[in-house]
Amino acid sequence: MEHTPAVSRALADVGPRLQRMRVARGITLAALSEATGISTSTLSRLESGQRRPSLELLLPISQAHQVPLDDLVGAPEVGDPRVRIKAREVYGSTVLPLTNGTGPIQAYKMILPVTRCRPEGRTHEGYEWLYVLTGRLRLVLGDRDMVLGAGEAAEFDTRLPHWFGSTGEAPVEVLSLFGRQGERMHVRARPRSRTRQE
Repeated sequence: MEHTPAVSRALADVGPRLQRMRVARGITLAALSEATGISTSTLSRLESGQRRPSLELLLPISQAHQVPLDDLVGAPEVGDPRVRIKAREVYGSTVLPLTNGTGPIQAYKMILPVTRCRPEGRTHEGYEWLYVLTGRLRLVLGDRDMVLGAGEAAEFDTRLPHWFGSTGEAPVEVLSLFGRQGERMHVRARPRSRTRQE
């Protein structure tokens, strides 16, 4: 059976990985043989790459070391984690999706042109969180009209009439997290350590 170069490399790496794991645990070939029922000569050939790894050999070894089988073979993560970014034009702004569109919360990078500066309030279901990367963002929320600079963020219920765009001075780059069903964003941060002053 022919293997791809990536699979051949992964198989070739199994032996040295098994040896490193065994040595790091301070286990002799004899002790591993006793725990797995695999002969010491087979284990030795497996570690040196002279014996091809198989499930019949790897399963008992993974049980003896109490590690997942994936750790023994160095299996790559399933699936391609990359998001295929394809920019699209929405109301004159450039929108780049940063998520694959399947989860409850979607992330976008938006580039709002300098010409997007006339407020047009909209309402829809959901909850939005905005973070300004560059430029100055004008945000009209209900009867409030405010300007956010780089590094500032805002979050709001999109059932409230809202609009955001440029102040008319320059384009604005924004990160947006949007929950269609009204999911709120939870930003987790480590609390500051409190120092007691005596």
